[in-house]
Amino acid sequence: MSLIMLLFVIVIVLLANIVIVPQAKAYVVERLGAYYSTWNTGLHFKIPFLDRIARRVSLKEQVIDFAPQPVITKDNVTMQIDSVVYLTYSDPKLLTYGVENPMSAIENLTATTLRNIIGDMELDQTLTSRDTINSKMRIVLDEATDPWGIKITRVELKNIMPPKDIQDSMEKQMRAERERREAILQAEGQKQSQILVAEGVKQSTILQAEAKKEAQILEAEADKISKIKRAEGEADAILKIQSATALGLEKIKNVQFDDGLIRYKSLETLEKMSNGQSTKIIIPSELQGLAGTLASLGETLK
Repeated sequence: MSLIMLLFVIVIVLLANIVIVPQAKAYVVERLGAYYSTWNTGLHFKIPFLDRIARRVSLKEQVIDFAPQPVITKDNVTMQIDSVVYLTYSDPKLLTYGVENPMSAIENLTATTLRNIIGDMELDQTLTSRDTINSKMRIVLDEATDPWGIKITRVELKNIMPPKDIQDSMEKQMRAERERREAILQAEGQKQSQILVAEGVKQSTILQAEAKKEAQILEAEADKISKIKRAEGEADAILKIQSATALGLEKIKNVQFDDGLIRYKSLETLEKMSNGQSTKIIIPSELQGLAGTLASLGETLK
């Protein structure tokens, strides 16, 4: 019976010393009080009464948000800055035996490093150089924590809080700057508007001048064409008159006139002239004889 009890106790002890290390964990094991090994993920067996798990270390990335720290700038402005540090435990052995309280050590180291960096910068430079400050702090902290088995992956300044009076003056400055930019934008807008109006008037004047010029050219062309047509018409009329005159002269030339016909035409002319009132006609002697002859001829015919 005692043997069974002994075997049962042995099994219980063995089972109790079987250790399973989960994912993203590491166990630091000591044997007889001294560092023995670092167990990573998997199944491990611990020798009873000889081995001891000194520290269980999480290998996940840690995020530590430190309280605001008072810092003084180069131009003697006191402000409050709080920072956030991202880190991982790269070596569980160094973390276990390198520093007693790593979080407190990192917090104090962050505060001193931040004071040293900000102390070399003025207020305006501090407010506009977050990336530079973050980079410098990460480098300094990573070098300092490397013997502790800690890897600093990232450092961020969470808030930069200047004194209240400086915040008020900064707000006034920003408001003045916004008003100045607004005035500049309005002036630029008015300038562009005036330029566009002037360009429009210029283009309109040019177009009107070109239209007037085109109208004058068309009017001159129309007048020129009208004069040419009128001249051509007058020339045709003159040619027709000349042709008619030439034709009449040709016909007159071909007609043979005798003395009787000439005398008869002369009498017709005299008769037309005598139709007017208060007209005195002096008939030459040769025509008088001709008139008498014609009168006798008329009586005979009756």
